[in-house]
Amino acid sequence: MIPPLILGGGPAGAAAAIVLARAGTPATVIERTRDTGDALCGGFLSWRTLDALAALGIERNRLSRDRITRLRLFAQGRCIESPLPAPAIAVSRRHLDSLLLGHAAALGTGVERGVAARTIDSRTIRTADGATLTPEALFLATGKHDVRGAARPAAARGADPTLGLRQRRAPCATLDRLVGDAIELHLFDRGYAGIARQEDGSTNICLAVHRSRLEAAGDPARLLAVLAAESPALGERLSAGDGGAIEAVANVPYGWRATRGTPGCFRLGDQAAVIPSLAGEGMGIALASGASAAQAWLAGRDAAAWQRGFARRAARPLAIAGAVRALAERPLLAAPLLALAARSGLIHVIARATRIDHPAH
Repeated sequence: MIPPLILGGGPAGAAAAIVLARAGTPATVIERTRDTGDALCGGFLSWRTLDALAALGIERNRLSRDRITRLRLFAQGRCIESPLPAPAIAVSRRHLDSLLLGHAAALGTGVERGVAARTIDSRTIRTADGATLTPEALFLATGKHDVRGAARPAAARGADPTLGLRQRRAPCATLDRLVGDAIELHLFDRGYAGIARQEDGSTNICLAVHRSRLEAAGDPARLLAVLAAESPALGERLSAGDGGAIEAVANVPYGWRATRGTPGCFRLGDQAAVIPSLAGEGMGIALASGASAAQAWLAGRDAAAWQRGFARRAARPLAIAGAVRALAERPLLAAPLLALAARSGLIHVIARATRIDHPAH
């Protein structure tokens, strides 16, 4: 039997690799891509996530020297601003993943790229090139990509599944002025858009939208045009700068948690729990699950028991984020509450309540 194997080289897999390597048990990471890409992601790193990254050896100034200090929220022509509980940043996944996986490799982790897993049976992996691998422990960290035999249930997607859309805009003085040091949320019927400036000066525009809206519009470009007409502030941002291709990911199962485990297999990141993206805690869950699972395996804990425990830890943040998302996708109801939420401090309460606890490394 081979040593621990980590399937996926994103933040969850890299966090597990770093913790294992520091303990003197370097694992092997198998990553399906040959080069580190810019995964479709909002890229928001909260103050808690930045602390977790620092504990893993990635200081925030290596990620970005810019800071996000405010939340700006738009709905039905209304706009409110609220300071964040502490400064955050936005960063491209290409940059974040390169730093984390590079750090893991420097600590002795083996990294094999361009190797795709085709099926998983318990903790036995069959790769596209015909190899069969049965590691001592499997850390499943494939993010939004499911592997046959270990796929998340189709029922988790719901009757009107959520799609993720993303367009990155090149550095632009207009977007610098409009967005500035804020993370923006633009609410619209059956979805929302998150906008933030990243470490290289580009602006990341990420949308979570139900499939029914895309079907009604016809295609992603037409959908963006419809949303721009509905929401002038969003339209102003979509019209600024040079936009690249519109990327998409289907069937994002927001609210899903892995409540049952398999002996020897630890499900990490989006394979463990999928929090609505408006919470800005997806990366936090990825890092927390990776580090916690590695510590559990080093301590000899059962994988299934760890999975149940992590599902309990994630339950409250996911439930609160799910309730906020349900309201956000009905902007006619949400808009009148914006000013009250800002004045009462409710936004701070929600921001803190949707964070997940991180283990000590």
